[in-house]
Amino acid sequence: MSNLDTVGERDSWRCWLCDEPVDPNASVNSDLGPSVDTGLAKGKKAAAGTERLAHRACNTRKGAVKPVVPWSPDLFVVDPAPIAATVERLARKKGREVVARCPSREDADAAAAWLVDRLSRFSPDLPVTTQVEPGGGQFMLVLRTL
Repeated sequence: MSNLDTVGERDSWRCWLCDEPVDPNASVNSDLGPSVDTGLAKGKKAAAGTERLAHRACNTRKGAVKPVVPWSPDLFVVDPAPIAATVERLARKKGREVVARCPSREDADAAAAWLVDRLSRFSPDLPVTTQVEPGGGQFMLVLRTL
């Protein structure tokens, strides 16, 4: 297992699950304290680079269940796809996937920029781009692997 400070510095002291800041000086026993999440079930060895920084509460809440990564409440998106499941599919199959609909081009552009930034921290080893495609009076946000 990596040193907590090493993982924290690499992840800019942001929780990979909720994307909120993690206080490096908080107690590791505090809900908002730092912890390292391997993303694996007990008994399995962590692959290199799979360790991520998380709040103790976020890590505990996730447990053995797939993490739920929320879309920003500041975005105007309709029918957003679950981020964690989408990332998992694209990492496995590659290609492209429609991840949300937006009522305006401006909303879609804002969501596209936010999503690429968020995924750079959530799944840094998965290179992705976004595209905005008009259709049916709305704009589709498409996530594509490189």
